[in-house]
Amino acid sequence: MHTVVFPGSFDPVTNGHLDLITRASLIAERVIVAVAINTSKQPLFNLQERCDLLEAATSHLKGVEVIPFSGLLVDFAIAHQAQALLRGIRGATDADYEIQLAQVNHTLNTGLETILLPARAQTGFISSTVVKEVFKHQGDISQLAPQCVKEALIKKTPS
Repeated sequence: MHTVVFPGSFDPVTNGHLDLITRASLIAERVIVAVAINTSKQPLFNLQERCDLLEAATSHLKGVEVIPFSGLLVDFAIAHQAQALLRGIRGATDADYEIQLAQVNHTLNTGLETILLPARAQTGFISSTVVKEVFKHQGDISQLAPQCVKEALIKKTPS
């Protein structure tokens, strides 16, 4: 497979995200990490910060690009000549939701497939919200997110 798109808000990137990106880079020549501009959410990190963190965290991976996007994901995928979307699933609730999204996206573009990758046991419980909450309460996030995220969270914390 040539190009897959892995969309998300990545606020911030987690080790779960990185596991999926790494695994995607083994099955596709090009992995586009599509960082969503979502006006209905109030992210902790702005769009540029999220892209910068992803670029730092994935710099060792060949064929990975970080690109911001807004609008319909299928339009973004078409513009970047992607054959598939990549989505991670942590459990049954995620699977139900992702299957619905896959059906919508397939209806909008019948040439675009969706690949659902199950989270690994060691990362399946990690979410961006968990990372922020553990950090907020002075917990160790080293098993949850890359070092660049810890450093960025420290900078965001008022002294």
